[in-house]
Amino acid sequence: MSEEVIGLLRTAYSDEIETVMNYQTNAIVLDGVRAEEIKESLQTDIQEELTHAEQLGNRLKQLDARPPGSAEFTANQDSLQPPEDSTDVLSVIDGVIDAEEDAIATYRDLIDAAEEANDPVTEDLAVTILSDEEAHRTEFKGYRKEYKRE
Repeated sequence: MSEEVIGLLRTAYSDEIETVMNYQTNAIVLDGVRAEEIKESLQTDIQEELTHAEQLGNRLKQLDARPPGSAEFTANQDSLQPPEDSTDVLSVIDGVIDAEEDAIATYRDLIDAAEEANDPVTEDLAVTILSDEEAHRTEFKGYRKEYKRE
């Protein structure tokens, strides 16, 4: 099996787990009436991101590899860290968009690598998850437009 495919699956798995942590934390720490819709959206997306991680982990197992554990984890989502000002909803929105754009790039790379490795199962999984990530990005770009208009 392609080492590139395995590496990208492991990266995507770690990114999904990090996203869950940051979405959960931001859903807890944000304050204010304007934050409620964003908090609800983050909480809804947590389950979807966990499902992605589970699917990626299972695919790694099917390929005789394994998902990374916490000792192998390196955090990368600097822009999605909870803001010092718990009412700074826009910084969280921007952080989500950044995280989704990183995920989209990873899944596009995974699609290309899986196609090159003649691995249609991984390619199909990556296409499905890519669609979810693009939908999340679109949702949060809409939130950003609303916040910048006010």
